[in-house]
Amino acid sequence: MKPVLVEAPASPGSPRKKTIAAGPKMAAARSAKGSAEPSRVESMQKLIVNSLEDDKAENVITLDLTGKAMFCDRMVIASGLADRQITAMAQHLREKLHAAGQKRVQIEGLGGSDWVLIDAGDIVVHLFMPEARAMYGLEKMWGQDLDEAVAG
Repeated sequence: MKPVLVEAPASPGSPRKKTIAAGPKMAAARSAKGSAEPSRVESMQKLIVNSLEDDKAENVITLDLTGKAMFCDRMVIASGLADRQITAMAQHLREKLHAAGQKRVQIEGLGGSDWVLIDAGDIVVHLFMPEARAMYGLEKMWGQDLDEAVAG
Protein backbone atom coordinates (compact mmCIF):
# COMPACT_ATOMS: atom_id res chain seq x y z
CA MET A 1 0.00 0.00 0.00
CA LYS A 2 1.31 3.42 -0.96
CA PRO A 3 1.88 5.92 1.92
CA VAL A 4 -0.39 8.94 1.91
CA LEU A 5 1.16 12.35 2.43
CA VAL A 6 -0.91 14.71 4.52
CA GLU A 7 -0.23 18.42 4.37
CA ALA A 8 0.41 20.15 7.65
CA PRO A 9 -2.09 22.84 8.55
CA ALA A 10 -1.08 26.40 7.72
CA SER A 11 0.75 28.01 10.59
CA PRO A 12 -0.57 31.29 11.95
CA GLY A 13 1.60 34.38 11.91
CA SER A 14 3.22 36.87 9.61
CA PRO A 15 5.32 35.81 6.60
CA ARG A 16 8.42 36.87 8.55
CA LYS A 17 7.53 34.59 11.48
CA LYS A 18 6.78 31.72 9.11
CA THR A 19 10.18 32.16 7.46
CA ILE A 20 11.91 32.14 10.84
CA ALA A 21 10.02 29.01 11.88
CA ALA A 22 10.87 27.28 8.59
CA GLY A 23 14.61 27.79 9.09
CA PRO A 24 17.54 28.77 6.87
CA LYS A 25 16.47 26.89 3.72
CA MET A 26 13.18 28.77 3.60
CA ALA A 27 14.99 32.08 4.23
CA ALA A 28 17.34 31.37 1.32
CA ALA A 29 14.41 30.58 -0.96
CA ARG A 30 12.67 33.78 0.12
CA SER A 31 15.76 35.88 -0.54
CA ALA A 32 16.14 34.26 -3.97
CA LYS A 33 12.61 35.36 -4.84
CA GLY A 34 13.13 38.76 -3.24
CA SER A 35 11.28 40.35 -0.38
CA ALA A 36 7.54 39.86 -0.35
CA GLU A 37 6.83 43.56 -0.40
CA PRO A 38 9.97 45.51 -1.36
CA SER A 39 8.05 48.74 -1.96
CA ARG A 40 6.62 48.63 1.59
CA VAL A 41 10.05 48.03 3.11
CA GLU A 42 11.54 50.79 0.97
CA SER A 43 8.82 53.26 1.94
CA MET A 44 9.28 52.40 5.63
CA GLN A 45 13.03 52.83 5.25
CA LYS A 46 12.53 56.24 3.64
CA LEU A 47 10.14 57.29 6.42
CA ILE A 48 12.68 56.18 9.08
CA VAL A 49 15.66 57.90 7.47
CA ASN A 50 13.68 61.12 6.88
CA SER A 51 12.48 61.13 10.49
CA LEU A 52 16.01 60.68 11.80
CA GLU A 53 17.39 63.38 9.52
CA ASP A 54 14.60 65.77 10.59
CA ASP A 55 15.71 65.17 14.20
CA LYS A 56 19.33 65.97 13.30
CA ALA A 57 20.68 62.42 13.61
CA GLU A 58 24.28 62.06 12.53
CA ASN A 59 25.94 59.44 10.30
CA VAL A 60 22.69 57.72 9.27
CA ILE A 61 23.40 54.53 7.35
CA THR A 62 21.18 51.73 6.06
CA LEU A 63 22.33 48.14 5.63
CA ASP A 64 20.42 45.74 3.37
CA LEU A 65 20.26 42.42 5.23
CA THR A 66 17.80 40.66 2.93
CA GLY A 67 18.87 37.02 2.84
CA LYS A 68 21.66 37.61 5.38
CA ALA A 69 19.64 37.91 8.58
CA MET A 70 16.40 36.23 9.53
CA PHE A 71 15.24 38.90 11.97
CA CYS A 72 14.99 41.85 9.53
CA ASP A 73 15.49 42.97 5.94
CA ARG A 74 17.12 46.32 6.71
CA MET A 75 19.10 47.83 9.56
CA VAL A 76 19.33 51.58 10.08
CA ILE A 77 22.09 52.92 12.33
CA ALA A 78 22.34 56.54 13.47
CA SER A 79 24.01 58.63 16.16
CA GLY A 80 22.71 61.33 18.48
CA LEU A 81 24.76 63.73 20.56
CA ALA A 82 22.73 63.48 23.78
CA ASP A 83 20.50 60.90 25.42
CA ARG A 84 17.55 63.33 25.26
CA GLN A 85 18.03 63.67 21.50
CA ILE A 86 18.10 59.89 21.09
CA THR A 87 14.94 59.54 23.20
CA ALA A 88 13.17 62.20 21.12
CA MET A 89 14.27 60.55 17.86
CA ALA A 90 12.88 57.20 19.04
CA GLN A 91 9.57 58.69 20.18
CA HIS A 92 9.11 60.67 16.95
CA LEU A 93 9.93 57.60 14.93
CA ARG A 94 7.38 55.50 16.84
CA GLU A 95 4.68 58.13 16.20
CA LYS A 96 5.48 58.34 12.48
CA LEU A 97 5.54 54.56 12.08
CA HIS A 98 2.19 54.23 13.88
CA ALA A 99 0.72 56.92 11.61
CA ALA A 100 2.02 54.97 8.59
CA GLY A 101 0.24 51.80 9.75
CA GLN A 102 3.04 49.95 11.56
CA LYS A 103 1.18 48.94 14.72
CA ARG A 104 3.86 46.95 16.58
CA VAL A 105 6.90 49.10 17.21
CA GLN A 106 9.05 47.78 20.04
CA ILE A 107 11.59 50.10 21.69
CA GLU A 108 14.35 48.97 24.06
CA GLY A 109 16.66 51.23 26.05
CA LEU A 110 14.47 54.33 26.04
CA GLY A 111 15.10 56.92 28.72
CA GLY A 112 18.72 57.76 29.39
CA SER A 113 20.55 55.06 27.49
CA ASP A 114 23.48 55.33 25.09
CA TRP A 115 21.86 52.74 22.78
CA VAL A 116 18.19 52.55 21.80
CA LEU A 117 16.89 49.73 19.62
CA ILE A 118 13.66 50.13 17.65
CA ASP A 119 12.12 47.00 16.14
CA ALA A 120 9.78 48.04 13.35
CA GLY A 121 9.25 44.56 11.93
CA ASP A 122 11.25 44.26 8.73
CA ILE A 123 13.52 47.15 9.75
CA VAL A 124 15.56 47.41 12.93
CA VAL A 125 16.85 50.83 13.97
CA HIS A 126 19.82 51.38 16.29
CA LEU A 127 20.31 54.85 17.81
CA PHE A 128 23.66 55.32 19.52
CA MET A 129 25.74 57.85 21.35
CA PRO A 130 28.96 58.17 19.25
CA GLU A 131 31.14 56.36 21.81
CA ALA A 132 28.77 53.39 22.07
CA ARG A 133 28.44 53.18 18.29
CA ALA A 134 32.22 52.97 17.93
CA MET A 135 32.45 50.36 20.70
CA TYR A 136 29.78 48.00 19.30
CA GLY A 137 30.75 48.44 15.64
CA LEU A 138 27.52 47.17 14.07
CA GLU A 139 28.52 48.57 10.67
CA LYS A 140 31.56 46.30 10.70
CA MET A 141 29.60 43.32 11.99
CA TRP A 142 26.78 43.57 9.41
CA GLY A 143 28.45 45.53 6.60
CA GLN A 144 31.01 44.60 3.96
CA ASP A 145 32.68 41.92 6.11
CA LEU A 146 29.40 39.98 6.27
CA ASP A 147 29.06 40.16 2.47
CA GLU A 148 32.52 38.61 2.10
CA ALA A 149 31.73 35.89 4.67
CA VAL A 150 28.45 34.99 2.94
CA ALA A 151 30.10 34.91 -0.50
CA GLY A 152 33.09 32.85 0.73
